[in-house]
Amino acid sequence: MQKIQLNAVKREKAGKGASRASRKAGLVPAVIYGDKKPPLMIAIESKVLAAEMGRKGLWTRQFEIDVAGGKHLVLCQDIQKHPVTDRPEHADFLRISKNSVLVLDIPLQFVNDAVCPGIKKGGVLNVVHRTVEVRCKADNIPESFTIDLSSASVGDSFMAFGLTMPDGVQLTAKEDYTIATIVVPTVTEEKAETQASAAPAAGTAAPAGAAAPAAAPAADAAKKG
Repeated sequence: MQKIQLNAVKREKAGKGASRASRKAGLVPAVIYGDKKPPLMIAIESKVLAAEMGRKGLWTRQFEIDVAGGKHLVLCQDIQKHPVTDRPEHADFLRISKNSVLVLDIPLQFVNDAVCPGIKKGGVLNVVHRTVEVRCKADNIPESFTIDLSSASVGDSFMAFGLTMPDGVQLTAKEDYTIATIVVPTVTEEKAETQASAAPAAGTAAPAGAAAPAAAPAADAAKKG
């Protein structure tokens, strides 16, 4: 798997004041931890981290972070974002080695929906899970699993145990479960019920050419004088 190269600077101070100073300088405070080594406080350029956040596979992508010439192989574990701007404010990175055994959520990709027979007949893809949890070594992390819809019909289901696992990759689930199904759209049934309830009851229509009934007199007429 390709490793993304990032540069970072070491942070000498912790705390809110030091973190605010980093952000004012266009840096995101972060920490590297794990692999039975002490945590390392770092700071990464905000625009660089934001660009990585905009790409798919952030949580399964391996990063090699260079801190003053020292290389750290990591996975991104968490990014705290500003509640209004969504800019990254803090990041956590987990140290790994090629022999590290990890438990990760791998994204699912559904392809060929445009030619799916079930969808072309009015069915809808109902996605139950967008990721599956697997156990694998750090040097064998799948970027995603692809599910081909080109021959799926209405009523078909896709199961977790039906996914093809690369060598060295295993599902953590002990029992099978549904990933997605092609279902009849429920909106059609709801629309039919709405139309049925809005239709006039049998026998209530006025005969053709019949005059409209006269308006009933007011219950409380105004008194003269």
